[in-house]
Amino acid sequence: MSVRSAVATALGAAALLCAVAAPTAAAAPARVAGPAESVTVDPTGRIAADGTVTLSGTYRCTGGTGPVFVSSSVSQSDARVQHGIGGTLAVCDGAEHRWQNSGQVTAEPLKAGAAHVEATVMELRPVGILPLPAFHAVQEQDIALVLG
Repeated sequence: MSVRSAVATALGAAALLCAVAAPTAAAAPARVAGPAESVTVDPTGRIAADGTVTLSGTYRCTGGTGPVFVSSSVSQSDARVQHGIGGTLAVCDGAEHRWQNSGQVTAEPLKAGAAHVEATVMELRPVGILPLPAFHAVQEQDIALVLG
């Protein structure tokens, strides 16, 4: 085999490898959660007289290149049924910030008492023509929902 054939074969193999690996890397968003990134949930959530649920806590994130949000969901009697409770735009500057989300649950009204909350700091990272989710931090916690 000549040097020219060997180089052409090597370049072809490298191009094929790049073509196969690139879509896989782009399709799998990074899950980042280091000590500099976190989200917490306050131990008490509130239910207003009109049924509006308010959840809150803190978050810290760094290096967002796309829009970043703190989302939250709550479940009560059936852990498989989670109700989304709002979303807050986050600032990823490495400092600790407060978040607070409010929303109404129409399908199954929540009651005062024990509940389970999941809070997520999620970025919509631009990859090609589509923004893909990249998770900065996730926290699940049991809380108490109180009236007021």
